[in-house]
Amino acid sequence: MEKQQLPVVASLMAVGAGVVWSFGAIASRLAKHSDAFQYLIWRSVGIIVVVEVMFALQRKPPPTLTAWRSGRTMMLANFGLFLASIAFVYAVKTTTPANASFLSSLTPLVAVVFARFLGERLTPSTMVAVMVGFVGLGVTVLSDLGAGNMMGNVAALLSSVGFALYTVCLRTDSRRDWSPVLPGYGLLMIIVCSAVTLAKGKTLFPPLADMSWGLFHGAVIIVVGTVMFNAAVKHVPAVAMTVFAQSEMVFVPVWGLIILGLRPKPLSLLGGAIVFSAVIGKALYDGSRGRRSEFTTAPDLPLL
Repeated sequence: MEKQQLPVVASLMAVGAGVVWSFGAIASRLAKHSDAFQYLIWRSVGIIVVVEVMFALQRKPPPTLTAWRSGRTMMLANFGLFLASIAFVYAVKTTTPANASFLSSLTPLVAVVFARFLGERLTPSTMVAVMVGFVGLGVTVLSDLGAGNMMGNVAALLSSVGFALYTVCLRTDSRRDWSPVLPGYGLLMIIVCSAVTLAKGKTLFPPLADMSWGLFHGAVIIVVGTVMFNAAVKHVPAVAMTVFAQSEMVFVPVWGLIILGLRPKPLSLLGGAIVFSAVIGKALYDGSRGRRSEFTTAPDLPLL
């Protein structure tokens, strides 16, 4: 059987999208004088402003309101991304970038387990991948508790659960336009995080530098990375995209080491390697067998 040649430019864009997204973890760590809730308020403001402007230029209905007026499944998708986002930022701020990224990379494995509720059968290769992935989870958390905060590790795992919930919503109707979810979950984020911030007696307006990092994260890092990824996904097969999507989680600890001087422990790296091997090995195995990819690799949010 003749092998399909991957388009070079689209493949580089897919990897590049993950690299762009990975800088978000650094931006959140550099906002040193705001907690996760304060930071997420301004990151969400950046997302909503940019996406609303883009939709207005295309003369489309406001996506933020559309996200909450389009049925229960889209509202559930909003909640899934909300959980994934708030949990990941909290994890990055409270545990090591390596732990946060490695545990969040379990998303594809959690997603295929969730898909069981849609009536999809778990193949033997899927069950093996899930078991291997959770071995990596155990190594990362239980053998590396001294490197980070346990609540941060739990939050990172919840991030993968939230994103998996979102991906399952997408799979209920692959032809539907899910793009309003990005500002939709951003609105929910602003409401919840503002309430928590005020309840804790803190201000909604942290130092200007922290607000700027949050706005930059939402308006530039998230939006630009998503545009690049969704441009690539039109030309690159799903199996390859599953592999390329891991670039974000690979580069988060790299930037953590280079920029922030946060060195992960060897056992943390081992756990991450086990998780990556489960995800990528499963994708490559299915591709070699000619099977449809069971993984949803990234948000299907066509912003352009």
